[in-house]
Amino acid sequence: MWRLAAVLVLACGCSSAQLPGLDDGLGAPHVDELHPALILPSTRIDLIGAGFADPAAATTRLVLHGTFTPTDGSAETVTLTLDATEVDDTHASAVAAGAGWTLAGSGHFDGSAVAQSIAALDGTVHESDATPVSFDVADRTTPTVSSLTPSGGQQLHVNDLVTITGDGFLLGNGEGDTHVVVAGVDIAAHPLAEAPWDRTRVAFAFVPEIAGIAPGAFSSDVKVRNVFASGSDAAAGTLPLSVNVIKPEIFSVSTASASLGQYVDIVGGGFVGAAGDEVTLLHLVGNFTPDGGKATAVDLMLVPHFADGTKLRYVLDEADALGRLIDLRHISGQFAGTATPIVRKGTVEVTGLSHPAFLGIAPVKQIVYVRFLPSYVDSLRLYGLGAADALVRARIFAVAARDYAGVNIEFRDAPPADFALYSEVDIEGPDPNALGLLGYDNTPGKDVGNQRLFDRIGGVNATTQSDGFPGYGGIFAENFMGFSAHPSSRVARLDVDPSHFDTIFDPVRPDRGTPVSNAEARALSVPTDGSSCLVRNDRQSRMGCAVFVLGNLIGTTLTHETGHSLGLADPTGEAFHDPGDGIDRLMDAGGDRPFEERAELEGQGPAVFCGDEYIYLRTILPGGLPGTDAAAGDSIARPDCN
Repeated sequence: MWRLAAVLVLACGCSSAQLPGLDDGLGAPHVDELHPALILPSTRIDLIGAGFADPAAATTRLVLHGTFTPTDGSAETVTLTLDATEVDDTHASAVAAGAGWTLAGSGHFDGSAVAQSIAALDGTVHESDATPVSFDVADRTTPTVSSLTPSGGQQLHVNDLVTITGDGFLLGNGEGDTHVVVAGVDIAAHPLAEAPWDRTRVAFAFVPEIAGIAPGAFSSDVKVRNVFASGSDAAAGTLPLSVNVIKPEIFSVSTASASLGQYVDIVGGGFVGAAGDEVTLLHLVGNFTPDGGKATAVDLMLVPHFADGTKLRYVLDEADALGRLIDLRHISGQFAGTATPIVRKGTVEVTGLSHPAFLGIAPVKQIVYVRFLPSYVDSLRLYGLGAADALVRARIFAVAARDYAGVNIEFRDAPPADFALYSEVDIEGPDPNALGLLGYDNTPGKDVGNQRLFDRIGGVNATTQSDGFPGYGGIFAENFMGFSAHPSSRVARLDVDPSHFDTIFDPVRPDRGTPVSNAEARALSVPTDGSSCLVRNDRQSRMGCAVFVLGNLIGTTLTHETGHSLGLADPTGEAFHDPGDGIDRLMDAGGDRPFEERAELEGQGPAVFCGDEYIYLRTILPGGLPGTDAAAGDSIARPDCN
């Protein structure tokens, strides 16, 4: 169970002062647009652009500089500095509130917007160019209404959207909401998803509370008003609504094929499930034909997840009616028949319209979400590769795909939206167990046959910890510094020849050479093998080889620890590693995997799963990914496991 611990337990050094010259890995952000055009108290101000930094790496600020002209006053020069939050690389937001927001009353701002990223590493400010912006400011709006349009015209499903056109509506997000009252039911309306800053259109859902779920004619007035963040409101007007409420129906099953733990998305109308007394069921009738077998009649009732009135999500699950009928781990095939939605609210039930349904049951597939923690990014800078983070990650994923060629497993850099069951592996900086481990699978016990599908290698596992084993798992990128003759202050040196490690990394380490710059990273070419890494001395080669080697070190540790979580190295016994010291065996113990094999230098590596391990992996996860050649894995010469 100790995996690498017997060989790699090290004395943990204390942190020292920040090394000089560390590259924070950040570039300047860029601002293209600022929204909305009218800003009220506590409005969320959205920035659209590029290069907004992760909060773990930097603090983001919005600086507005220009002229504010009050409606009843003279122009004045203002500078507003607001804390902002990164949403993703292309989107950040700030709030028109707090000490930084000094504009009051109504008026117009005309000036520029600058986004700043303040590096967590050393406080360096990376600033965008000034982008011209203008917007109006007001304390409140006076809403008006002009028309009302149900999404289905006069035919309306329960939970369909009804769009109101007018002006002066609220956007939510802190400033308040536009509300409607229909048949005595108060409902918040929101901007359309495709136009989040448009104050001329909002929509509300025709929720079951308005008229129930049964089909029939419905008429009522719709009263519209703004409810501001302060609690005050402003009436907009009243519009008539007359529709025919129709039965629920399915338009399409958007997932053509799915495997165990994967979502199947059903698109339609009239679905319910938001309230505790509501549920939508799926009645499947037809035939299931296993690959190479005969058709079997199917008549099942399934309980999907309610996403909204137009979308259901069903997860292929061994415990439900379909999973009990079909062995989802070992049988693939095709269902063909009809799907009928049945909706219930309280004691009322409505059977909807049947729709042809075809669904492929695919072989079981393992999804692995590789999560890169902020401590990994910090440690990357110790290698001088902070600016080359994207290139290192690309090499890690290339190694993972290569090592599992022919096996139905996929490594991803974001949490999957299409699978409910998936594994997670954390890529971290130093070993939080303070044992000097390079990687550690802290999942509880051997998952022979990969029964769980949802292991997490990372964080702290109380079950593992209570057994007396290290609690924290993951891949510990900083600890590869132990292969150096002069590791970082938090890592003790390993008892190995450090010459090749230092040949690769000293030229780019901030304490020994010159880190890779952002400009160099953008132009860098990373080799696909290490044959020239110890002989070429030019700057480009040194940088490319450093990325190649670190990607291999992290990547093969990732595939090794993932192998543990799948039940390796000995799925029929108690061993966690291959016996003895084999050549280029991926599941050998840590001390039997030399640096050159891990790094793929000097003709050593890449390490592979030995013969019986590969057969086992192909048994529990048969087939490769779509578009890949499973023969690529079959053609590899694999060492003996004994």
